[in-house]
Amino acid sequence: MWSLPDQHHVSQTLYSHCELQDQQQGFSKRLDPIHAGQINRQGPISPRVRLAHTSKVKMLRKLRALFAGRTLAPQSTPRRRIHLGEEQPSYPVYAIGDVHGCLSLLKGAEERIAADIDRLGKKGLVVLLGDYVDRGPHSAGVISHLMAPSAFGLKRVALCGNHDDVFASLLDQPEKIPDWISFGGRETLMSYGIDFDQLHDRRQTDPATLSAVIRDAVPTSHITFLQNMPICLQIGKFLFVHAGLRPGIDLDRQSDEDMMWIREPFLTNGPELALTVIHGHTPSVKASIGPGRIGIDTQAYSTGELTVLRLLDGSASILPP
Repeated sequence: MWSLPDQHHVSQTLYSHCELQDQQQGFSKRLDPIHAGQINRQGPISPRVRLAHTSKVKMLRKLRALFAGRTLAPQSTPRRRIHLGEEQPSYPVYAIGDVHGCLSLLKGAEERIAADIDRLGKKGLVVLLGDYVDRGPHSAGVISHLMAPSAFGLKRVALCGNHDDVFASLLDQPEKIPDWISFGGRETLMSYGIDFDQLHDRRQTDPATLSAVIRDAVPTSHITFLQNMPICLQIGKFLFVHAGLRPGIDLDRQSDEDMMWIREPFLTNGPELALTVIHGHTPSVKASIGPGRIGIDTQAYSTGELTVLRLLDGSASILPP
């Protein structure tokens, strides 16, 4: 089940120096993954933010229930799992959090990585943690960007997130399109030149019509790219994955669904394996540290912050903006 990435799925990429900024205390510190059991302090959450978060969680649960029980993209086998060896990497490895259609932030993150590589004089690997589509304004542009060679010559591996998997499955499951619209799909449609509000006014929002519109507007190459994305990448004692792992379950027995959708009990318990998991999926104000895990989804589409984490010589740090 574990395989080396082939050249078709790994485009060129670079890497950068990182410091984890403590945004509340105004100093920076380095993160040792071995001590990742310290829970991130984020301060009190306002009632309005809590309500918005609760609504989002309910929607995610509904979407997961709708798509549960199968690999979401229209394929009969599990997604590829990349294993780059048991040794600790001698080069920097960079992880980029959830992009969600924020093309300019993605380009800025890659520019920061490239500048840091120049400073270090040592090339590395860039791992993107998934969720390239929905919510932000430029989903189509993000996919086109990832499909093209890096302007900086960076080596990139783009892992699959739950939003990417749902989007890739829509033509195979048109009855799910209306729910996907409220899952952030409206912005994705707009990025392909489809005005959902205009379709709504014309009473053209039934699943069959929407499926035909999407099929006509979205390049087949984009759907194929999403369908072929690997689910995770392991190197040494680090595992990169979109959402996390089912605690205590061997990697070979982990389901694609959990690796793209899980929150609890992973967020509280961690992987309960001899691994440090680098993940996105669950948004937080800053990098979120839990037992055996580091989460770097900082909700780029609403905060303007796309987090880049660097692993070097066994320690983790956040690349400054």
